Amino acid sequence: MPSYVIPEKCDGCKALDKTACQYICPNDLMVLNKEQMKAYNQAPEMCWECYSCVKICPVQAIEVRGYADFIPMGAAVTPMRSSDSIMWTVKFRNGSLKRFKFPIRTTDEGSAVPDGGFNTKTEELKDPHLFTEPDSIGTDLFTK
Repeated sequence: MPSYVIPEKCDGCKALDKTACQYICPNDLMVLNKEQMKAYNQAPEMCWECYSCVKICPVQAIEVRGYADFIPMGAAVTPMRSSDSIMWTVKFRNGSLKRFKFPIRTTDEGSAVPDGGFNTKTEELKDPHLFTEPDSIGTDLFTK
């Protein structure tokens, strides 16, 4: 199910030119209704449910129904982002809650090392190994 905005919660990111969900959406689906100052998904059928808008919304006004492999049917999931982590709260049909906290990347944009610090063994596109193998998996089994 695509993302949807709860109008009662959305404040349009305090009437800025571009809302947080507009900034983060990889498909440019989120837009701001200038009359109501509320964000909305302009093409729900194109939403790939990446949760980016849900995680970035400062007032938790955007929801996406979770997948069955992520949460049980009928449950609701809400992420709450802090400066160093995301707290996922799952509310089950019986009313019980479960929370999971995961760290987020704290490196500056553009400063991540593409190879993760591992030696790259090949630049050849037809090589069957991954870019950083065998070092990244801790083995010397691969030979050329």
